[in-house]
Amino acid sequence: MKQLCMALCLFSCLTGIHAQTTTPVGQLPGKGLRQHPFLYVGEWDTRHPEAQSMFLVRDGKVVWKYSIPQRTASGGIQEFDDVTMLPNGNIVYACMSGAGIITPGMKTVWKFQCPPGTETHSCQPIGKDSVLMVLNGNPPKVLIINTATGAILREIPVSTASTNPHGQFRHVRMTRNGTIMVGLFAEKKVVELTMEGKEIWSVSAVSPWSAVRLHNGNTLISGDGAGYTREVNRKGETVWEFTREDAPFTIGNTQTANRLANGNTVICNWIAGNPKTEEWAGTVQVFEVTPEKKVVWALSSWENPDLGPCTYVQLLDEPVDTGTIDPQR
Repeated sequence: MKQLCMALCLFSCLTGIHAQTTTPVGQLPGKGLRQHPFLYVGEWDTRHPEAQSMFLVRDGKVVWKYSIPQRTASGGIQEFDDVTMLPNGNIVYACMSGAGIITPGMKTVWKFQCPPGTETHSCQPIGKDSVLMVLNGNPPKVLIINTATGAILREIPVSTASTNPHGQFRHVRMTRNGTIMVGLFAEKKVVELTMEGKEIWSVSAVSPWSAVRLHNGNTLISGDGAGYTREVNRKGETVWEFTREDAPFTIGNTQTANRLANGNTVICNWIAGNPKTEEWAGTVQVFEVTPEKKVVWALSSWENPDLGPCTYVQLLDEPVDTGTIDPQR
């Protein structure tokens, strides 16, 4: 598994990081750590094998931190891929080897351990006391779990040609209409599935690390090693896109993106596909762009505090909507 993960990271590096940094860190736009309060995770920080961490930042400072070892007791890889703070302050996360919910006091109130030969990179809170998580494996599937009882409410099959669990998919999200958005690496497309696993919509997309259905009905796709963030309409037409050529700094792997209430887009720029860890410092981890592609915030925090690579952020000054989705649909 370690060799596979490193090979995939190296592939992403070789195929994805070409642009050169042109904006010095001290001249980056925005207020740095003070721009937004946020919850931050990043996968595969090989500089710190003893601990993979998530961070809560408020008023420009890390006010809370939670860490797990990079390896489980049985040798499985742990890396934070997904995180959401609930209205009660509890935090839902996925960490490849499993998923869980912890309190602000770091007490585990729910935990799911992936069976051998499977992994998860996505865990989305939905409804009351439920989560939607993807389980890469053979066969791959999406699970809806009641975290209060531990009961699996639904198992939704996901069809893919890939038999390699690590190369199947990453972030999976339920829409407000109760359908499921899945990016398929092997097929190079994003699909929308019903609760029965039936495909009802798709669009071609190279390396689709994540796909989010927007309020306007369009879909926001993150292109990972291809380095793009793209909005497409129901016809599959690109209506907005931010690429490496649009950025005044190095773009590595664009793993996730979220559309803000003001119309801007926040993009996570994962740089850990570059095995030369000494080159990470000074790169931009996450940034915010306007519809006109103007970068209004770019964060580079590799020292005091060192936040590490960025896979996903939840901006805490944005509304959270987990209660309108019905997990029983």
